[in-house]
Parts: sequence; C-alpha cells; structure tokens
Amino acid sequence: MGYKRKKKSPYKKAARILVSVSVWLCLWQILYWWIGKDVLVASPLAVGKRLVELLCTADFWVKTGATLLGITEGYLLGAAAGILLAAVTSLSDWLYAIFRPMLTVIKSTPVVSFIILALVWMEKSHVPVFISFLMVTPMVWANLAGGIRETDRNLLEMAHAYGFSKRQIVQKIYIPSVTPSLLTALTTAIGFAWKAGIAAEVISTPRNSIGAQLYNAKVYLETVDLFAWTVVVVLLSMLFEKLIVYVVGKIGSATRGGVSK
Repeated sequence: MGYKRKKKSPYKKAARILVSVSVWLCLWQILYWWIGKDVLVASPLAVGKRLVELLCTADFWVKTGATLLGITEGYLLGAAAGILLAAVTSLSDWLYAIFRPMLTVIKSTPVVSFIILALVWMEKSHVPVFISFLMVTPMVWANLAGGIRETDRNLLEMAHAYGFSKRQIVQKIYIPSVTPSLLTALTTAIGFAWKAGIAAEVISTPRNSIGAQLYNAKVYLETVDLFAWTVVVVLLSMLFEKLIVYVVGKIGSATRGGVSK
C-alpha cells in the first residue's frame, strides 16, 4: 500500500512564511536595541518607512530599473555563452583542454580583480553587465559540459546501432540527459549574478544604479538608506530567481514533452 503525499495548503505555506519573517524582524529589532546606535544598525521601522518613501519617488524606479536591466542582460548573455561553450567543447577533448584553463582562472580570481580590470577596459556603466556575464558563463558552461560528458554511453551506442540520426540522438538522449544540469546551473547562477553585479556597481558607481546608492549611503553614514537599499537588492534577487525558476521550469517541461512525443 503506497503512501500518498498530502498537498500542502497555500494558507499553511503563507503562515510559515509570515512566522519566519516575523521571527527575523524580531531578532533584527532586538539587535537594534542591543547595539543602541543608529549609525551601526537601523531599526526595522525606520527602514520600512524609508522604503515607502523611496517607492514613492521616480528616481527609485529609474535606479532600480537600470540595475535590474544591467544584471539581467549580463545573466542572459552569460547563460547563452555558457551553453555555446559547452556545446563547442563537447565536440572535442582538445577544445575542452584549450578552454578549461580559462574556466579555472575565472573561478579562482577574486571578483574585485575583474571589476578593477573592467574599469580600465570599458565605461563604468558597462562594468556590472560584464561582471554578471563573467560569473554566469563558467557556471553554466561547467554544469552543462559535465552533463554532456556524463551522458550514458550505452544509450548512445544503442542509438547508433538502431540507426538514429544526429538530430534524434540530440532530441531523445542528450536533451533529457543535460536538462537537469542546465536548469540547476541557471537557477544557481542567479545569486552569483546579483552579488557580483551589485559589487561591481558599488565599486564602479554608475550614475543610475542601486550600487551607487549603497556606496553613497556608506560614505555619508546614512545607515537607514544602506539597509533600505540592501532590502531592495534582496527582494529583487528573490523575485528574479522566482521568475527564472518559473521560466526554466516551463522550458524544461516543454522540452520533456516535446522529446516524449
């Protein structure tokens, strides 16, 4: 007799989220009382008020939109480059050996070094896009290339024995094999794109960006603004991740459905 898992109630899920948020807000308030210095830790109430004020200004939406657009552009370009590199390097062990050192260099070099170099190479408004691209590319490439190389050789031999065309092999064997790796890479890379992109904005301080606001808040010791813009970054990153997970989930379902036909 099998055990059928009960479907979670949306109300229970919402209640858990509400309790979790409430607990962390309480801990934040306790920390604020314990520190006792507004310049070091802002209160949740002050940050909430500042967020409402920011939301009512056009300048907030311009800066938020510019940051969101830049990081999204870098993420999408990095994902496309990673997929292309994985496809190319899977064709030959020589090509994989040639490009692998580049992957190692990007993964081991501090992000700050790339940001400083990028400031020398290009206009500061392009730096966050480039850095997000640079962080996403190797992650997608490594995961997808690993998925391609780990495809079941027995299935490939059987496909050749039955006279499958290259297109059929790709559709019926490679795509189902690498899809989980690709989806994992795409969702994991979101956090790295946001962290690296915002760090690039803080250092390069392009005119209309969240990173520039974080830098200015630090310089002028505007702790409430620093906390408020940090909350904005966290919320945008979470929403962006939810959107990407939804989109890639739909693509994955469509791909599996198309392959099974």
